[in-house]
Amino acid sequence: MSPEDTASRHAAIAHHPVIWAVSAYRLTDIFRGIAPEFSAQADIHIINKGFADAVDEIQARLRHERCDVIVAAGSNGAYLREHLALPLVLVKVGGFDILAALTRARQVSDRIAIVTHKTTAPELGKFIRLFDLPIKERSYETADQARHCIRALAAQGIAVVVGPGLVANLADELGLHGVFLYSLDSAREAFSDAVEIARIKHVEASRHAQLDAVLQHLSDGVVAIDMTQKVLSVNPAMLRLAGSPETPMAQWLGKPLREVLPAVRAGSVLTRGWPDLGSVEQVGQRTLVINRVPVFEQGVQTGAVLTVIDSGDVEQVTSRLRLHQQVKNRHARYHLHQVAAVSTRMKQLIALCETYARRSDATVLISGESGTGKELIAQGIHNASRRAAEPFLAINCGAFTESLLESELFGYEDGAFTGARRGGKAGLFESAHLGTIFLDEIGEMPLVLQTRLLRVLQEKEVMRVGGRESIPVDVRVIAATHRDLLGMVEAQQFRQDLFYRLNILQVVIPPLRQRPEDLALLAVTLFDAAFKRAGLQDQARDIVKSVLPLFMSHSWPGNVRELENAAERLAIGCIALHGIPGPDDLQRLLPELHGPRVAGSGARPPAAAGELKAVTRQTEKAHLQSVLSECTGNQAEAAKRLGISRATLWRKLRA
Repeated sequence: MSPEDTASRHAAIAHHPVIWAVSAYRLTDIFRGIAPEFSAQADIHIINKGFADAVDEIQARLRHERCDVIVAAGSNGAYLREHLALPLVLVKVGGFDILAALTRARQVSDRIAIVTHKTTAPELGKFIRLFDLPIKERSYETADQARHCIRALAAQGIAVVVGPGLVANLADELGLHGVFLYSLDSAREAFSDAVEIARIKHVEASRHAQLDAVLQHLSDGVVAIDMTQKVLSVNPAMLRLAGSPETPMAQWLGKPLREVLPAVRAGSVLTRGWPDLGSVEQVGQRTLVINRVPVFEQGVQTGAVLTVIDSGDVEQVTSRLRLHQQVKNRHARYHLHQVAAVSTRMKQLIALCETYARRSDATVLISGESGTGKELIAQGIHNASRRAAEPFLAINCGAFTESLLESELFGYEDGAFTGARRGGKAGLFESAHLGTIFLDEIGEMPLVLQTRLLRVLQEKEVMRVGGRESIPVDVRVIAATHRDLLGMVEAQQFRQDLFYRLNILQVVIPPLRQRPEDLALLAVTLFDAAFKRAGLQDQARDIVKSVLPLFMSHSWPGNVRELENAAERLAIGCIALHGIPGPDDLQRLLPELHGPRVAGSGARPPAAAGELKAVTRQTEKAHLQSVLSECTGNQAEAAKRLGISRATLWRKLRA
């Protein structure tokens, strides 16, 4: 037999129902006769005692034995049910049992009485009335009442008494003829019911054990209460939140909620039966988030469940969700050929990045103003390198707390800190093995983590938080910043040794104002995307043609990101205006491109009287913009038409 089969067999034996059949009278013989029929379904033990003696025997056995269900009958069964907390099945008297017993009684005498526990069977009354039989009906609750009843029947001339074992025995003792009421079939049915109850009990116990195991391991506190606010169940997390982690859970059970957890109220969940979710309450030094949910059984409310979460845990989860949004655990999407590069300066930059990607694995430091596309360049370098098929992971070093950034970059071991994932977690350096990690806003990294990062760059290995062994990693690092790192080094805000480790290969992205030749291509690309999202792709080129002169005279302090925002704003403006915006509309939609305004109007302030040079400059600039618009933003073509150099055109537009 295999180990799995052996384990299954042991499990089956462990959960085999155990039934105790209890009787001190004639039913004992029937129990013994039927028990072998159920040997494959249950372990049946016969206890030949009744009433108080049976209770004492059962309680003694329960100290070292297991019992799932008790089977008994009549007043003995009622007594056991009242004094024991075990499921109990009563042997029921059926119509066939009554007819069979009366038939046997008629063979002895016509003077018959039937005595049953508490009530008589409805079938018996119908039978007696139907056949006009001279049968007396009596009932009893206790053994003394049964003895008194039989004496009274004997005085009335009754010769045969039909009833349970107690009644039949008492009749025989008093000189009457006792006929036993129960049959094999009624006992057999009781055993079948007992087996089914034991099975359901086991299923419910297993389900309860599973739920209890879940509750015990939940990080949220859980407490269940009944309609009187008494505690029915509680988990260890609730004890910790209540400041009583060493208190046995049993001490909470059955006590009022206000006594064990006075700061947490049941609220209206018990009176109104409605869930109350997300309530924030102060318990001692803790801020807790409490959810209250009513519990119903068969449509009737029986209590409520309160789940309690520490606000610190909520904040930590929120931070990790934010981090998950920031960390792009995917392959890079952009390539270097997608970068708008019409200007000589940008073409040279792209060629340099191609060389860095294909000829070197050294660290790259990308510098540039916000919005110039540093991550796009980083992704392009990755996709042009031998690591293109491997992971590209990006994280903003300035977006998170020091501890959170540390655990995400370097990972952590199991139990390294409160709330740590069971089994630990690999950091980004491990996850990016053989690929590239992009550290955006590297200038925002805390000095403590700069030291750890320096070791990773030097030793090519990482140690998790709470770990003792270093893990080798093969990762290319690309860092980016909009800050002056060298100035930060001089101000002792950035480690000098880390700066030189990062600044091996340099990429300096010029701001948009320094590469006007790229503006038209960028505008077309970004407008096509924005207007396509708005469902207006057919209007994109016309809008670009109308606004390009304005764009060429703007300094774009937000760089490509500002240009992208302008495209998005114009796309939505076209939807609102149901068409291409006119000059006044453009001034409202893009006020930053029109310079100062006169209060109360959308027009530029006119030149002061007599300022001929100012008037001339405005006229000249308007003419230059008109020609540039006719050339669809092509500065080379516009300069050729105007008979000036492209540099002169740019200077005059900027004047």
